[in-house]
Amino acid sequence: MVLFWVLLAGLLAQLAPDLKSVQDNTSANLPPAASDSMRARELARKEFPGQDAVPAVVVVRGADGDRGSAERAVRRITAALSGPDRPGQVTGVLSPAGGPGRNPGPAADLVSEDGGTQMIVAPMEGSPSDESFRADVEKIRKLAADRAGDAEVAVTGPAGIATDTVEVFSNGDKVLLLATILLVLVLLLAIYRSPLLALVPLVAAGVAMRVAETLGALAADAGWIDISSQTASIMTVLLFGVGTDYVLVITARYREALLDEPDRWRAMHTAMRAVGETVLASASTVVLAMFALLVAVSPSLRGFGPYLALGVAVMALVAFTFVPALVLLLGRAVFWPGGVARAAERSRGGAVWHRVAGIVTRAPAKVAGAVVALLLAMSAGLAGYQESFDFVSGFRVDTGSERGQALVAEAFGPGETAPATVLVRGDGDLRTTDAPARIADALSGADGVARVGEHPRLSGDGRTAAFTVVLDGNPYGPEALDAVGPLQESAAAAAARAGVVSPEVLVDGETARTADIRSALDRDTVAVVLLVLAVVTAVLVVLLRSVLAPLYLAVTLVLSFLATMGATVLTTLTVLGDDGIGNRVTAYVFVFLVALGVDYNIFIMSRFKQEVRTAPPVQALRTAVTRTGGVVSSAGLILAATFAVLTTQPIRELFQFGFAMALGVLLDTFLIRPLLVPAVVRLLGDRALWPARMPHSRAQAAPGAAAPAEAGAKTPGRTA
Repeated sequence: MVLFWVLLAGLLAQLAPDLKSVQDNTSANLPPAASDSMRARELARKEFPGQDAVPAVVVVRGADGDRGSAERAVRRITAALSGPDRPGQVTGVLSPAGGPGRNPGPAADLVSEDGGTQMIVAPMEGSPSDESFRADVEKIRKLAADRAGDAEVAVTGPAGIATDTVEVFSNGDKVLLLATILLVLVLLLAIYRSPLLALVPLVAAGVAMRVAETLGALAADAGWIDISSQTASIMTVLLFGVGTDYVLVITARYREALLDEPDRWRAMHTAMRAVGETVLASASTVVLAMFALLVAVSPSLRGFGPYLALGVAVMALVAFTFVPALVLLLGRAVFWPGGVARAAERSRGGAVWHRVAGIVTRAPAKVAGAVVALLLAMSAGLAGYQESFDFVSGFRVDTGSERGQALVAEAFGPGETAPATVLVRGDGDLRTTDAPARIADALSGADGVARVGEHPRLSGDGRTAAFTVVLDGNPYGPEALDAVGPLQESAAAAAARAGVVSPEVLVDGETARTADIRSALDRDTVAVVLLVLAVVTAVLVVLLRSVLAPLYLAVTLVLSFLATMGATVLTTLTVLGDDGIGNRVTAYVFVFLVALGVDYNIFIMSRFKQEVRTAPPVQALRTAVTRTGGVVSSAGLILAATFAVLTTQPIRELFQFGFAMALGVLLDTFLIRPLLVPAVVRLLGDRALWPARMPHSRAQAAPGAAAPAEAGAKTPGRTA
């Protein structure tokens, strides 16, 4: 079995393309294909050919804002971008310098009021996802820097932003993988106190990640799924975290089985029978939750699930087959230097978990009340919740595109960084009417508009007019996003008054696309939340054969999520000063936290269900808490640590996601699983698994009464 997985990983590595070569970082930041902004983009491409090039914007600021310094630098840079040595994917130059072979831009568009800051626009052909495209952007940056003289230059615009995004993710991936491996190894050594046993989860996760990456690369190359750099980063921590969880659960039950069965092969067989249903339910929950994202219409959510579902499914297969085989092949040396006896004895549960079990069973109402009060207090941080759609401001390192945007905003106004294009199409020839002028006047008077371009462009047949509209605020801010709808209404009303027959108004540009992304995410978040809760509840119903238990377990997951997001908002926005929560972070955190958090509920409740077959409910609950306490806490600590590694990433969304997941997993590990869930079970008594009946329910003591202490002796039925 071990040989099979090693050969499979090696074979797939030979067949599959490199994962980075098939990553798509553009479609994830687009709205749904059927949205108005995407229809506007298609109309613009059709009616105004050649206008869909991706612009690189060179921003030039003269020394101390000097106009002469800026003009001299602009002339030199423009000449280089227009000459024979220009980057091959640059299709033209729009510059205030003018000159032979160049298109002079209106001073109002490309030159600031004082002349100290000027812009050069270099449209580029090709796709930002291509390495050659990004290489040409870097050539533009070098060319501009070499000819800037004493002026400051920065390259921004869609081309610069896309290039910086890929570069930031690429640099972060190297740190991410190394930090994850080292952190998990240190924690495993502290938990297991055995070098070989600590390496088993790392080897298993490494094999699973290699197989999942190659299968994912093959699927992406075939066009079946989309993989972005962000998804690949999360896959790394997910597989190491989840994989370690599964290995910890299996090896813990294996050590426990060794108490009764000295034969290693039979002990492993007993352990796998005991945890098989639990691990299967855990993996199924995560996989189904990932597939639930397919109900989303926004590409950023819809494309997120399949690749991660593939990874978790592969990890589960590795846990069921590769891990037991590897542990058995390592023999008794796997427990060196402590030995088998000491390892087995530690499976009884530490003294701290016996004390926790005693507190929960003696005073469940007080425990549950205190935990719920703390979670609600943490949830209060949601009062300051706001989202951010400004991706560039989310870079946690300095980039040329961010500096360029800052220079443009300072000299021209924030709206100049991403003007909108309002497209008006009618049944007649607009060139024979005054409709374009009247529409332009209406747009100029609309709320939130700083200026409208002097001359609208008209299509070849005269039926479509394009108006450049610059908003007076941050084009990614909520006010600008809210202005897209009224902008359409103003243009449509003016067109109708001007006699345009059957006018259709669409808005193209970054602001319109971001507004559509926001609308799609609002709809998708509600749909995904409801579906994931339904999936988790259904898995719990099947696993526990209960109707009531899945309901109160789902409530604990929701409480954990609200507390996590409240604390995350308070920390990242109030303390760290972020502009807002990344627009996809909330949905990501809910899906992952619920799917992974329910694992720990599954581990304790499935153990409780096993124990209650042969022991009174109170004793069964104490056994479940003590026997799962160490392994689940260790697993949760490692999972939280792996997600915390994401906070090293130079992207706001990954930082916030990693912080929230680490905090949420710790809440599930040390509050929800060992305190709140057992307290609720204790309060419900023999109704905890309703309608399932507990064979020993009559032995249930009333809450608050002294519960029979669990001795260190073997518990009947613990390996059932």
